[in-house]
Amino acid sequence: MNPARRKLLNTLGYGSALLAQSALIGAGPATAAGAAPAPPWRTGSEVRPLPLANLLELEAAAARVIPAAGFDYIAGGAEDEWTLRENRAAFERRQIPQRVLTGKTVADTATEILGSRIAMPVIVTPMGGHGIAHVSAEAGTARGAAAAGTLHTVSTVATLSLEEAARAADGPRWFQIYLTRDDGFNAELLQRARAAGYSAIVFTVDVPVGGNRDRDRRNGFVYPPAAAPRNFLAADGSPRRIDRTFQARLDGDSIDFVRRHSGLPVVVKGIASAADAQLALRHGAAAIQVSNHGGRQLDGTPAAFTVLPAVAEAVQGRVPLIFDSGIRRGADVFKALAAGADVVALGRPVLYGLALGGWQGVQSVLEQLDRELRTVMQLAGAASVADIRNTRLLG
Repeated sequence: MNPARRKLLNTLGYGSALLAQSALIGAGPATAAGAAPAPPWRTGSEVRPLPLANLLELEAAAARVIPAAGFDYIAGGAEDEWTLRENRAAFERRQIPQRVLTGKTVADTATEILGSRIAMPVIVTPMGGHGIAHVSAEAGTARGAAAAGTLHTVSTVATLSLEEAARAADGPRWFQIYLTRDDGFNAELLQRARAAGYSAIVFTVDVPVGGNRDRDRRNGFVYPPAAAPRNFLAADGSPRRIDRTFQARLDGDSIDFVRRHSGLPVVVKGIASAADAQLALRHGAAAIQVSNHGGRQLDGTPAAFTVLPAVAEAVQGRVPLIFDSGIRRGADVFKALAAGADVVALGRPVLYGLALGGWQGVQSVLEQLDRELRTVMQLAGAASVADIRNTRLLG
């Protein structure tokens, strides 16, 4: 996007900007019927990869489409962003042993997580405000994840209501909750999630308070009206009289609350220590998600990949282990599974794909990661996800 165009979108504000950016996707001469042609990665019913070599290139491309303050909100981390960078650097310190004479070929990458069969060991992690990236918001993400054969997680602070997001696609879905100081509202959200067909609750525990995010402070960032979280609004669109402040005091009783009011399996997300993992297990966690919130909370804390083996050792396979923070390559997925995870959860690249191509962009991002993973598996002598888990990393 040229500077003048970028400036215009920022001047218009998000409502007009998001509509304008949707026109940029696949922009070009109109077809004979007057409709815009398909994006370059879409031909008829076939979805081809995004016209980029890998997911690392998505960030710069998305920065040309998403208005600046919104992009910084998505891409940025806490304070000096050391942990944000370390989440990527940690993968470089472990190596995959090459095995090419095993006689094996990759069968598939399918696996299962909490009763849901998925086409790859990659799911979509919860993220707020998908409307910041694209007008389709969580509906686009849900449709793209379902098309790729995997599940997505809808955030409490989603642009769409949890019911709207649930209706968007038939694929498996989880609902993520931040506990606020309003227990009545918390219980209501959990009950609504069950009624809407979500099969698990992801309880995020690493945001008892928002992190020190310099980019957002510098930009004066607030959710724009077009992406405002609808779960906090009444049916007529007016703000509800609820206390939206994060509940700062989180402990085992908090997990019990989520389990009791949802009646669903609870994934405890934001675990970065063996002690917290063991406490979550004692209070009935159905799964553990190792995460440092993508480097957005406590800067200076170790990379999520660095702490993954210790958490895996504490869990001892009693419940599934999910991993997020820093995944960009199929090799990263392989390393996380070899280090103890059962599946990985993908964050920012999903929003970048959504910004660049709507639901097809989301599908393409997920399938690109799966293609890379299959290549790595073949070169490492792993025919299945189970084989990956039996691989011992070097370094």
